[in-house]
Amino acid sequence: MKFLRSPQAAPYLLLMPAIIVILAVVLVPLLLSFWASFTPYNLTRPNTLHDFVGFRNYRRLMGNGDFWWAFGRTVVFITVALNVELVLGLGLALLMNNVRKGERTLRTIMMFPMMFSPILVGFMFKYLFNDAIGLVNNALFDLGIISTPIPWLVEGTLANLTIILAEMWMSTSVFAILLLAGLLALPKEPVEAAKVDGCNPVQVFRHITLPFLMPFIFIAMTIRSLDVARAYDMVRIMTNGGPAGRTEMLWTLMVRTGYHNSQMGMANAMGYVSILLSIAFTVYFYRKLVAARSFMGGAQ
Repeated sequence: MKFLRSPQAAPYLLLMPAIIVILAVVLVPLLLSFWASFTPYNLTRPNTLHDFVGFRNYRRLMGNGDFWWAFGRTVVFITVALNVELVLGLGLALLMNNVRKGERTLRTIMMFPMMFSPILVGFMFKYLFNDAIGLVNNALFDLGIISTPIPWLVEGTLANLTIILAEMWMSTSVFAILLLAGLLALPKEPVEAAKVDGCNPVQVFRHITLPFLMPFIFIAMTIRSLDVARAYDMVRIMTNGGPAGRTEMLWTLMVRTGYHNSQMGMANAMGYVSILLSIAFTVYFYRKLVAARSFMGGAQ
């Protein structure tokens, strides 16, 4: 009681409501879902939440072909989306860095796609690439490029590429903005000295600009890897894991297992495996970030 009345206790008392809310809405459900992953919990039989079965759900996942296909597809989706967004975002940032008039307006316009809800983007691209009434197929028809509709969201490979395209359209601006911030923070003296020494623009970018941007790149990759690993909304709207499970990702498989098949224990086990995937990407990019910052510190 004496501590609670002291000035040192004031920060803790002020934070207490936030801590209680976090415990109520984050920690308690997290612990409950973790427990459920070790039970045969079925939504139609609530009492199964009390039956502990150890690692049975995880062992079944190891031999589940659908799960491993979804896992591999998710890793490919994250890898391709992140790398393509990085290249496009870097290109946009370099172009924006050379703009001298109307740069604020262009930066605002560049931020528009990231302001849209993933659900809205999913509906928009589902309409654009619809094989019957989609604007893309109609435009290709009018230009005489195709004579039969292209099944963008029906054929497995095309459907996955379309989802990646939607993700790229919505999130490339995140990379562009973060990398543009890095370019604006780049000291002018090393660049000017390199130009005086006769370096061409490619050499300046390779040996000065890119090493300086590496910390910003890995920060952007870390943030985006966590976002892409939760991209359920867009996949759900565009294909819902179809056709025939060919665009099934970890998150759509989890929803199908937990809510459609009522196997909530198995779905929670899948969820914790996906958390491990997110942690793996985060740790990888964090190590790269630390290495890049160490390199910059040594260079200075």
